[in-house]
Amino acid sequence: MTSSSLWQRFQQYFLYYGDLDFSIDISRMKFPDDFFERMRPPIEKAFSAMRELEAGAIANPDEKRMVGHYWLRNPALAPTAEIRAEIEETIKRIKSFALDVRSGKVAAENGKRFEHILLIGIGGSALGPQFAADALGSTRDPTDIYFFDNTDPDGFDRVFDKIDKFLSQTLVVVVSKSGGTKETRNGMLEAEAKFKEKGLQFGKHAVAVTGAGSELDKAAEKNEWLARFPMHDWVGGRTSVMSAVGLLPMALEGFDIDEFLAGAAAMDERTRVPAAAQNAAMLLALMWYYAGNGKGEKDMVVLPYKDRLALFSKYLQQLVMESLGKEKDLDGKIVHQGIAVYGNKGSTDQHAYVQQLRDGVLNFFVTFIEVRKDRPASGGQRLEVEESVTSGDYLNGFLRGTRSALYESERESITVSIPKVNAFNVGALIALYERAVGFYASLVNINAYDQPGVEAGKKAATRLLQLQKQVREKLTAGAGKTAEELARSIDADPEDVFHVLRHLASNNSHIRIIPGEETVDDKFSLEK
Repeated sequence: MTSSSLWQRFQQYFLYYGDLDFSIDISRMKFPDDFFERMRPPIEKAFSAMRELEAGAIANPDEKRMVGHYWLRNPALAPTAEIRAEIEETIKRIKSFALDVRSGKVAAENGKRFEHILLIGIGGSALGPQFAADALGSTRDPTDIYFFDNTDPDGFDRVFDKIDKFLSQTLVVVVSKSGGTKETRNGMLEAEAKFKEKGLQFGKHAVAVTGAGSELDKAAEKNEWLARFPMHDWVGGRTSVMSAVGLLPMALEGFDIDEFLAGAAAMDERTRVPAAAQNAAMLLALMWYYAGNGKGEKDMVVLPYKDRLALFSKYLQQLVMESLGKEKDLDGKIVHQGIAVYGNKGSTDQHAYVQQLRDGVLNFFVTFIEVRKDRPASGGQRLEVEESVTSGDYLNGFLRGTRSALYESERESITVSIPKVNAFNVGALIALYERAVGFYASLVNINAYDQPGVEAGKKAATRLLQLQKQVREKLTAGAGKTAEELARSIDADPEDVFHVLRHLASNNSHIRIIPGEETVDDKFSLEK
């Protein structure tokens, strides 16, 4: 396509929101001229479904729940006065608690101010706070933050090594809607043990973010934790960053949560406009649909050209893949929907996988995230690394150059631009993608708000842990038994038993492996 044609296409498909100083450019996606017209019926259906969702309809039919993350940044939209009051009261309590912590009114048991946070959660209960901390954090923050976001003992120990010396001034925020999430529970128990080891009372350092009446809620109340904040049943983990899940740690870190919510609300307002060409979220959803033929046939590569947005790709990975990766549609038909998401940051990827993006398998489309401001207003002076050229000029050049190079090789891309990384714009970006996910789900007729595959994995893990107990009980001293022999004795899968035995032997010095001719012939026994 000639440069004049590209310029004309750019003018037609570049959308700018002047009040937000935000833009999206879809001109380098090669959809046909009649694409929007052909998509008109599903577009109108998606707009209608979103209006019903925001009005309080049962938008998650599998769990028979409302879906209300849009209300979190505009409580006036809530379908009942009770929900509105709950949202507003929670925000008020978060601000008050954070202020008390920062002022020292709520202090550690030694009377000193809390200067560090340990957040324990997994998935959406950690990813949102992690992204916000990385995007907005600075050395000037009143507290710094660490995370347990897995059930990896070595991971726990690595964090403990970092905070060991100031554990007495560490506030622990435990995040779990049900209170029964095993990874989070395990992290909490590990933290409790470490506090006890240091002669500290865990409850005097702990805060819960959980569902009302959950196991965690009851334990926190019984053990007189410092505070408890709600997780609403109408907010899913991957869209919970604007609930207490994200707002509490952000407020404790000193971030402007009002601006964060205002950015999201402003983007929501813009993306409620029922005109596809003027709706950035619908444009994103339509480009995803076009790129993958409505079947997720191409991966989404997200390349933010800003270090502060390095975790945005990871954040979107959960938001998009957990929401859209579904076996069945809303009619019960097998569809195997989803869009794979990966990415790192520019210009790091100039030296990593951009080589394949340009010359390799054409199984993707790219989203560039541009941040126009090189340094915050309070940053250093303009430093030229060459005559009239700064490091930021190079960053912009690499973004635009990579975009052009990819297009020359028939690689398509979207470019999303924000003026700078601050609480307002991070909120707007999150809101943009949340609505795009909802729109796309409507376009392909799936439920974006359940996660049956995740639940299936949890159930399988529970079965394996039950099997581990059975295997452990069957181990005896002496010559030992093979995995197959033990499996027969408890009517279990020999491969499952084999892996359980090797895990037990690797972590318990009382279990011995007696090598056989082949690895599968190894025998396992208890030390006498």
